[in-house]
Amino acid sequence: MRHTIGLVAVAAALTITATAGAQESTTVTLVTHDSFAVSDDVLSAFTAETGIGVEIFRAGDAGQMVNQLILTRDNPVGDVAFGIDNTFLSRGLDAGLFDPYRSPLLDNVDPELIATPDGRVTPIDFGDVCLNYDKGALAATGTPPPSSLRDLTDERYRGMLVVENPASSSPGLAFLLATIARFPDGADYSWRDFWKDLVDNDVLVTPGWEEAYFGAFTFGGGGDRPLVVSYASSPPAEIVFAEGEPPAEVSTGVIEDGCFRQIEYAGILAGTDQPLASRRLIDFMLSEPFQEDMPFNMFVFPVNGNAQIPAEFLDNTLIPTSPLTIDAAAIEANREVWIEAWTGIVIEGGGGGIPPVLIAAVVVGLGGTAAWLARRRYRRRAPTP
Repeated sequence: MRHTIGLVAVAAALTITATAGAQESTTVTLVTHDSFAVSDDVLSAFTAETGIGVEIFRAGDAGQMVNQLILTRDNPVGDVAFGIDNTFLSRGLDAGLFDPYRSPLLDNVDPELIATPDGRVTPIDFGDVCLNYDKGALAATGTPPPSSLRDLTDERYRGMLVVENPASSSPGLAFLLATIARFPDGADYSWRDFWKDLVDNDVLVTPGWEEAYFGAFTFGGGGDRPLVVSYASSPPAEIVFAEGEPPAEVSTGVIEDGCFRQIEYAGILAGTDQPLASRRLIDFMLSEPFQEDMPFNMFVFPVNGNAQIPAEFLDNTLIPTSPLTIDAAAIEANREVWIEAWTGIVIEGGGGGIPPVLIAAVVVGLGGTAAWLARRRYRRRAPTP
């Protein structure tokens, strides 16, 4: 859902070998993004049970990973890929990256999360990019949280919203897609009209999630913007990473309208010489031990309906009942056109007299994912003097 970019794809390998009592193991290579994380004991248990070692090959953000897989499809760099999401899925499917395999555990997965009935890719997790708000900051001004995307264009929310650039940020792209899904081209009020109105209402754009959440957002960074594009899983981080006694109530909330669902998939790479072991790994990633390990490690939600979601998440956020989505093929066909049009409206002013929006003067690439919270001590920063 959301991953750190580099000038080159950098791989870090971690091999989990069989524990005592296991015979010489088969090794499969899992190609994934930089934000992948799993508890050592969970992965070691898989190796102990199956005799299959797992080498993790991190290949940059999701887009970089897909590009590398396409470039090396005639000589695959791994056996299984994890982390291709619905914003890049069609690119991988069109390139013929995956061999079909339908795990029996898919019977426990909501059919709406299954993108390919033939099993070329298997859904593993989902997360939602949503508007977050600082409860205290809004209450201090007597302003209720917005209840819809359209509310963001209201005068009372002038100068309150910070978003990420969709050209350089995964949540930024997801939020742009949410607005396109809510206000499609051809409607009386389109997403282009909506963004023009946001510009007029002094929206702030940052290159990535970190600058938005830990910089401009009032809660995360002591900034002056009480509304931010983040994740539905962001508020539980206040509990998970609390110093000392966790707060009785989280300080941030999630606005359900306008949430965009990101689904991450795994697939067996065509050309693997370990097809049976690769299938076992797919089954493992759908199993309850792996699924229940994901929320604390990657701040995403399990797709297996039998997996338990931690109370820290259930009690402190919401899982949208009707998240916005766009067909993966439509995203692939229009992504660059939409981003270019957004840039013309928001960054360049659209040539129609719209004042260019303020841009934070920090340059980073695809970054600031929900999983990033798991690698950083999460606490409220004191405002900078």
